[in-house]
Amino acid sequence: MRLAQHMAIASDRVTATAIDATEFPELARAYQVSGVPKIVINDRVELLGAYPEPQFLEAVLRGATDPAGDQ
Repeated sequence: MRLAQHMAIASDRVTATAIDATEFPELARAYQVSGVPKIVINDRVELLGAYPEPQFLEAVLRGATDPAGDQ
């Protein structure tokens, strides 16, 4: 989550929001949170657990790319 927050500070095109699953159980159910951290990128790419920075950045790029191929 820390890397996502740093990315949000560095770019106006990135937003990062941390949500406590125990305080917002309806969101935890909606996103099927079974462990933490759970990162959801544009409701298309999901990461569960800690990822090394290169893999995290790859996932962000996958989530940021339009499925039609446009960015």
